[in-house]
Amino acid sequence: MSKYILVAETGADLPKDIIDKYQIKIVPMHVSFGTETKDDMTFPVSDVFEFYKKTGTLPKTSGSTPSDFEVIFDEIHREFPDKHILHLAYSAITTCSYQSAVIASENKDYITSIDTKCVSAGQAYLVLTVAEWLEKNPSVSLEEVKTKANELISKIHMGFIPGDLVYLKAGGRVSNAAYLGAKILNLSPVIEIIDGKLVSSKKYRGSMLTTGPKLIKDFAIEHKLEKNRLVFVYSGELNSELKEKAEKTASECGFLNCMWISAGCVVSTHSGPGAFGVIGFTE
Repeated sequence: MSKYILVAETGADLPKDIIDKYQIKIVPMHVSFGTETKDDMTFPVSDVFEFYKKTGTLPKTSGSTPSDFEVIFDEIHREFPDKHILHLAYSAITTCSYQSAVIASENKDYITSIDTKCVSAGQAYLVLTVAEWLEKNPSVSLEEVKTKANELISKIHMGFIPGDLVYLKAGGRVSNAAYLGAKILNLSPVIEIIDGKLVSSKKYRGSMLTTGPKLIKDFAIEHKLEKNRLVFVYSGELNSELKEKAEKTASECGFLNCMWISAGCVVSTHSGPGAFGVIGFTE
């Protein structure tokens, strides 16, 4: 058995089967609907879209607090006093969670937090890969674990196409002029996670059925992605035709396996329904 217990935030969007298999502990992030704040993952993503539809206002997302981490860290240490807690954190640039964990772990040498510089399914894939590696190498030292995690962080790439630009506009991430121009020209921006930041890297023209496969091809070539597994992320309902086209495109590009992750409430608040993204590691 591994000497480590992995911890991530709900914003990592880790599927339940992975959480259960590797006994990963999850710390809640939060979503505010007007004056009411709820823990992420305690309600369906559709609530986010319905709230915006009814009010014209986006819910507000917030990171995990020091007390959120204290609860989980103390619970783990009581149950597994001899194990080291390894927190693979949601991008520190985008939220306070990493700093909250650092505060909560002060004077506790059995806790290590690492900024993954990833969000959503990117963070999930990184946590999963570390978990798989620890399963094969259960006795490695903390320094070896940190080296492996940082190596993976330097190699991971995530890009996604928002499902509805109105969500980016409502959240202040694109101007009204840019939004109108994109709508008129039928353009969709590709948002990449670069050093923890969400950066618009290019624009595609057309529907998601056209732009999704193009993103897969371009991403595979530009980042020279490993072919053993490609991860897809989507928000809201998964379009069956897009799923079929994405998997066919991935196969044509030489990928051996595809994995699908449903985006949770935190990232869906900013991407809107119908978003699609690709995650992989550089060879």
